[in-house]
Amino acid sequence: MLQRIQTIYLTVVFIAVAVLPYVFSLWKIDGKEYMFNKNMIYVVLFGLSTALTVISIISFKKRQHQFVLNRLNMILNLILLGLFVYRSLNLSGETPVVSEKGIGMFLPIVSIVFLVLANKAIKKDEDLVKSVDRLR
Repeated sequence: MLQRIQTIYLTVVFIAVAVLPYVFSLWKIDGKEYMFNKNMIYVVLFGLSTALTVISIISFKKRQHQFVLNRLNMILNLILLGLFVYRSLNLSGETPVVSEKGIGMFLPIVSIVFLVLANKAIKKDEDLVKSVDRLR
């Protein structure tokens, strides 16, 4: 059912990985904003995360499948976050170039938090279905 709370959580994840990267920059170098679409690795990872989120929203009838997709999406966002941290550590040591971290670097964290909340809600639904099956 699309009116479940995990669908709302997954919609927030969709907004965080599909819409907000176009709005917020990852970092600024000498006043120029560096968006995610300047690096192909970031485009692919954000695209895969968006695809996994959409597939997870669509597969609301298969709770176990949805749970696994969310776990894969969490791993993908952790990889993306690791790349951002690696890049930000390389940016911080430059003296001639002034660099500033942007809010776009925190989008994978927001995504991971809401994916965890969605998985908790899916687990709760699964436990409820199993308890009803026990009563029959």
